[in-house]
Amino acid sequence: MADWVLHVDMDQFIAAVEVLRRPELAGLPVIVGGRGDPTERAVVSTASYEARVFGIGSGMPLKIAARKAPEDAVFLPVDHAAYEEASDRVMSALRALPGIVLEVIGWDECFLGVTTDDPEEVARSAQAAVLAATGLHCSVGVGDNKVRAKIATEFGKPRGVFRLTRDNWFAVMGEKSTRDLWGIGPKVQKRLASQGITSVRELADADETRLVAEFGPKMGVWYRELGSGVGPAVVDDSPWVARSHSRETTYQQNLTTVEQVERALVELAGQAFDDCAAEGRPVVRVHLKVRYAPFETKTFGRKLDAPTTSRGDVVAAAVALGATLDREREVRLLGVRAEMAMPEGGDPVERTPVRGRI
Repeated sequence: MADWVLHVDMDQFIAAVEVLRRPELAGLPVIVGGRGDPTERAVVSTASYEARVFGIGSGMPLKIAARKAPEDAVFLPVDHAAYEEASDRVMSALRALPGIVLEVIGWDECFLGVTTDDPEEVARSAQAAVLAATGLHCSVGVGDNKVRAKIATEFGKPRGVFRLTRDNWFAVMGEKSTRDLWGIGPKVQKRLASQGITSVRELADADETRLVAEFGPKMGVWYRELGSGVGPAVVDDSPWVARSHSRETTYQQNLTTVEQVERALVELAGQAFDDCAAEGRPVVRVHLKVRYAPFETKTFGRKLDAPTTSRGDVVAAAVALGATLDREREVRLLGVRAEMAMPEGGDPVERTPVRGRI
C-alpha cells in the first residue's frame, strides 16, 4: 500500500452548474460573468468548452467576449449562491468516500489523501460519487505529492484521470514551458526567461545561486524544486481559515474625481471590514487594487500600526492608500482587501473571498 494525493477539479464548474439548471443550454457556448450583460463592464467568470473554442476565457472583458462569441452564445449572470450550494454537495460526496482525507482549496477543487494500491480506482470512485450526487463531471490528477497531482489534472481534462509522479515527471513535463507549472505566472516566467530558463527541465537544472540572486533565498530555492515537481505530500483536512476579505467593483462609468474615488473606497473598505468583523478577528493590513482606464491594474498595501477592530481605522487606511493614486487618470475598478490576524493555530491560506459587482 502506498500514500497518494489526488487532485479533484470540476470540469467548467460554473458553466456546468448553469447548464445543469438549464438543460437547453447543453452544447451551446455559455459565458458567465457580471450581470450577464455583455454591454456592461465586467469580466468572464467562466466559459463553457464550446465558448473556449472561440478564444473566450476567464478574466476576459465581457465586451471582448461578445465580439469573439458566435451568434448562438448565451451570456449569464454570476450566481454565487448556486455555485456555493453545488460546491457543498461535491465536497460532501467526496468526504463520504471510505479512507479519504479531504482538503478543500476552492469552490471547484480539492485534494484527497488516500492509502491504496490502485489510486486510479479511487479516482474513478470519486468521479462516480460526484456525478451521482450532483450531475456534474470532474477530472482527477493522481500524484505522489500535491504539485504533481495538481498539474496532472490538466492532462486528464475533461472527465479523465492522469497520473504524474517522480517516475514520469520529466517525460511528461521536461519540455513544457515554465508557465505550465503550478505557481508560476507570466511575470515570473518572464524573469526566468531573462535568466535563459524557459522549460521545466531547464528550471530543474538551473544554478540555485542564480535563482536565489534573482528571487531571494526562499523563492529561488522553491522555484528550482518546482522544476523537479517537488512539493508537499500531506493532505490536511483541518478547517480552512480565511486570511482576508475583499470587496471590489468595476464601475460602469469611470471615476474621474478625487471625491468619487474616496467615496468608493469608504464604501468598499467598510464592507471588507464588516466581513472581517463577522469573524471576530482584527485587521492587520489593508490592500488597494486599482484598474486605471483603459485596463492597467496596480495593487499595493499598507501594514497598520497595530491590529485593529475599528472600522474607522480600516477605512482611513484605504483612503490614505487612495490618496497616492494618479489623480490625472480615470479609474474603472477599485478593490479593498482587509488582511486579518490569524487565530492561534490557524493556517493562513491564499484563498481570499472576493465579493463585489463584477
